[in-house]
Amino acid sequence: MITTIFRAAIAGATLALGAVSGAGLATAQEVNLYTHREPGLIKPILDKFTAETGVKVNLVFAKSGLAERIQSEGERSPADLLLSVDVSTLTQAIGLGITQPIMTPVLEKAVPAELRAKDGNWVAVSARARVIYASKDRVKDSALTYEDLAGPRFKGKFCIRSGQHEYNTSLIAAALAHDGAEKTEAWLKGLRANLAKKPSGGDRDVAKDIAAGACDIGIGNMYYVGLMQLDANQKAWVESIKVIMPTFKSGGTHVNISGLVLAKHAKHKAEAVKLAEWLVSQKAQELYAAVNFEYPVVKGVAVEPSIKAFGAPKPDNVPLDEVAKNRKAASELVEKVGFDLGPQS
Repeated sequence: MITTIFRAAIAGATLALGAVSGAGLATAQEVNLYTHREPGLIKPILDKFTAETGVKVNLVFAKSGLAERIQSEGERSPADLLLSVDVSTLTQAIGLGITQPIMTPVLEKAVPAELRAKDGNWVAVSARARVIYASKDRVKDSALTYEDLAGPRFKGKFCIRSGQHEYNTSLIAAALAHDGAEKTEAWLKGLRANLAKKPSGGDRDVAKDIAAGACDIGIGNMYYVGLMQLDANQKAWVESIKVIMPTFKSGGTHVNISGLVLAKHAKHKAEAVKLAEWLVSQKAQELYAAVNFEYPVVKGVAVEPSIKAFGAPKPDNVPLDEVAKNRKAASELVEKVGFDLGPQS
C-alpha cells in the first residue's frame, strides 16, 4: 500500500519522470506515457511492470492539456500512450486525430465491451464511482439520488469542487443524457442554490469541509475515501463521513474510467501495447484495487474491502461514449448557471 501520496504538478506544470524528449529517444525497451493521473498513484504499479518485463516507463504528467501537447508535437511527439482520468479526455484526443486503434485480442478478452470504445480507440484500465460524502452525524439518509442533492432540504449544506472539473462535467454530461438540457439546468441551479461555499479544492476537501462542519453533504470519487485513510492528517475527515452510493432517478451510479489511447506516432508501439495489456492483467488489476482503491475492470478481481463496504454500484446505463459527447454542453451549462461563482446572494 502507498503510505504517502504526492502531487506532481505546480500550477499546471509538467513533470517528467525519466528523460523524455523529441530527439534522441533510445530504442531500448521503454515506453513514454503521458498522463493526467497523479504519478504517486500509478508509479508503484508501473514499477511492477518494469520489474516484470524490463520495459522502462517514462512519465510525463500534467493536470490538463496533454492531448493538445501531443497534437502540437506532431510526428516528432515522444508520446506512446496517453493515460487519462476521464473518458471525455480520451475521446477528445481521438477527435484531435492523434491516436490509432489500441484494441488487441488480449484487451478485448479482458475488458468488458462497455469499458472500451466500440471502434477500438480507447480502453479502460480502472473505474471509479462518483458518490455522495455525507456527515455521519447530520445526515440520516442511507439512500439518495443525484437529483435529491438539489432539493431545498440541503440548502446551504452542499459542497463540491469546481463544476468545471472533469469529474463533475462528466457527471453533468450523464445527467444531460438522462434528462436533457432544461431539466439538467434546473438541477444545476438547485445545486448552486444549496452550496455552502464557493466550489473549490478537490474531492478530499469536500470530506474536510464536512468534518469541519462547513457543510453536511457533497460529491466525490469513492477511491479518495480509501486514500485519505492512509494519511494521518486526513483520517479524521474520513471518520466523519459516510459514503452513499447514489443513482440517477432514471438510471444508475455514474461510473467513469481511467483509460488509455495509443498515440498515432508512437515510437515504441510494441512496448505500449505490452503495457496496456499488462495493466489489465490479474496482477495489475489487483494492484489497482489495493493501491488506488479503484474498481477493477476485469471480472473476478476483488474490490478492496473498505471500498466494497460501500455496496456494489449499479453502473449507469448511459454509454461512456455518449457521456463524452455531452462533455462540451455540460461545461457550457456550468458556465451558464454561474455554478462556480458560489451561493447566490
